[in-house]
Amino acid sequence: MLQGFKEFIMRGNVIDLAVGVVVGAAFTGIVTKFTEAIITPLLAVFGGDQELGWGFQLLPDNPATFVDLGGLVSAVINFLIIAAVVYFILVMPMNKLEERRKAKIGADEEEDEKSNTEILLEDIRDLLAKQDGEATGGAHRA
Repeated sequence: MLQGFKEFIMRGNVIDLAVGVVVGAAFTGIVTKFTEAIITPLLAVFGGDQELGWGFQLLPDNPATFVDLGGLVSAVINFLIIAAVVYFILVMPMNKLEERRKAKIGADEEEDEKSNTEILLEDIRDLLAKQDGEATGGAHRA
């Protein structure tokens, strides 16, 4: 039971996922603050004279009915920044490493196949030499 758990934890995918979640969570705070401090105020400029920013009020006397377009655009920008950083900092390098690993494994398998082929050819040669020696009465040809 513990052996299965150990194998599960030691899998590369689980560790990669854990690292991705931790780095993504830490970076999310930075990007969120960036959008709150810079992007949202810039988007509020498009709101004109409204106190609440870029959007519109459904009911004039009820501030809870304000449709916040600036907040939505900020969230989309936030997501795109995080997705781009995760892709370029985590996913792309991991894909490159995986390609290199697969290429190395392919080269190692090719070398193993060559050595296996050579071993089989040597065995065939030895068997043929043995059969030839038995057919000629033990005399070897040069």
